[in-house]
Amino acid sequence: MSDSKDTAKKDQKEYATGNENRAPSPFPQAFRDFIGSNWGPREDAGVTRQAVADYLPARHEAVGANFPGQRLVLPAGTYKQRSNDCDYRFRAHSAFAHLTGLGGELEPDAVLVLEPQPEGSAQSHKPVLYFQPRASRSSEQFYADSTYGEFWVGPRPSLEEMETMTGLDCAPIDTLGDALAKDAGLVNLRVVPGVDTKVESLVNEVRQQAGLPFGKDATSEDKDFERVLSELRLTKDEHEVAELQHAVDVTYAGFEGIIKSLPRAVGHHRGERVIEGAFGAVAREEGNGLGYDTIAASGNHANTLHWIDNDGPVRPGDLVLVDAGCEVDSLYTADITRTLPVDGKFTEAQAELYNAVLEACEAALEAANQPGAKFRHLHEAAIKVLVKHLDAWGILPVSQEESLSPQGQQHRRWMPHGTSHHLGLDVHDCAQARREMYVEAELEPGMCFTIEPALYFRSDDLLAPERFRGMGVRIEDDCLVQADGKVIRLSEDIPRTVEDVEAWIERVQNS
Repeated sequence: MSDSKDTAKKDQKEYATGNENRAPSPFPQAFRDFIGSNWGPREDAGVTRQAVADYLPARHEAVGANFPGQRLVLPAGTYKQRSNDCDYRFRAHSAFAHLTGLGGELEPDAVLVLEPQPEGSAQSHKPVLYFQPRASRSSEQFYADSTYGEFWVGPRPSLEEMETMTGLDCAPIDTLGDALAKDAGLVNLRVVPGVDTKVESLVNEVRQQAGLPFGKDATSEDKDFERVLSELRLTKDEHEVAELQHAVDVTYAGFEGIIKSLPRAVGHHRGERVIEGAFGAVAREEGNGLGYDTIAASGNHANTLHWIDNDGPVRPGDLVLVDAGCEVDSLYTADITRTLPVDGKFTEAQAELYNAVLEACEAALEAANQPGAKFRHLHEAAIKVLVKHLDAWGILPVSQEESLSPQGQQHRRWMPHGTSHHLGLDVHDCAQARREMYVEAELEPGMCFTIEPALYFRSDDLLAPERFRGMGVRIEDDCLVQADGKVIRLSEDIPRTVEDVEAWIERVQNS
């Protein structure tokens, strides 16, 4: 990174950073005249209409139908500070990505507005995308703005190029304020809360001036808007399913990278990070990056549910639990867990524990394929299997029936989390959906979710069978309800039985 990252802005008020110690001398007029001259024609960016653009109108209508006559504001979000003047990579808010189709690291500070249309119009709302278009090469932004300047971040799309790519009407971001204030007092506004404080403040300013509820008084309306956007993603269209399958396929390749890295991981004092790095390389090379921080938990670390420190050794004879998912350029992510024997072969005790969890996986999938199956039935089916095994091992302090009752739940000592969650643009997708639309809902075509039962036996758990202590096993697959109602595993090709996992490790390491 250039040491002058934000300093080129300092001589102009609009580019001020507050870091006077790193400011260069002001840009003289001679420099400004010089840098803006003698540039050849721009290369053809090769911008084409994205395939997702054909799916956006239906998504817009699905949202707008809930809010007739209201102006709906969806910010992409902005950069988040990592430290001092260094930011994290930009990742758009999922609702914005869903309704614009913009993935990758596009478009910080952009805002999608769904403009209400007159009653009787062909569409309830007209989408308009407000963003910072490419500046001319004679502008100061071109060379002095480290957020948008072409010298700093590369060429940005023009308004015309963005319209071609998204199929949306586009406008400069500096016209957003006037657009939001249009018909003030006659049109209510809703904004996705907690995404962009500047946009939220602008919306509340318009609300206040128009005599509409604003700030805390508008919280329930904005939260309701957020909920609708979340529930809209409970079922995926064909494009979304294809992107999820792509994410699963890249994640499969990432796991093969992990298997190749196992011998080096065993010889490294931070072997878990060798595993983490092997997966991360594939995710970044073939996709946008990680869908979430990789869990690479060897031995007893597998019993910490969200072990992301990944700073431990990988020892011969261990099981290593890897929970990882690639986020592809469209921002859809996979979420796969495999528990691998470091030596390539399961011991008898490891296989016994693994097969108990695998049986629970199969039971959950079978439950999903029953007529009228509800989302919660998957967890119930998996837990019954796990409780059966816990009872057979003699460690349940009560009967199976009492443990499964709401008043019991003793089995949660060894399986404390849920078996399934929705999957999509977020690894835990649709999180704002109402319970009756999520946990209590019947499975519908287009729903994508995980199945991930597990058993965790900590090394210091004196109730655990001694042969299992220090082992944690989780198996997680990504599933889809097809148009015919049948539930399939998108991750079916990723080996999961004891025999197939052992053969997989042998094949990858010997190839």
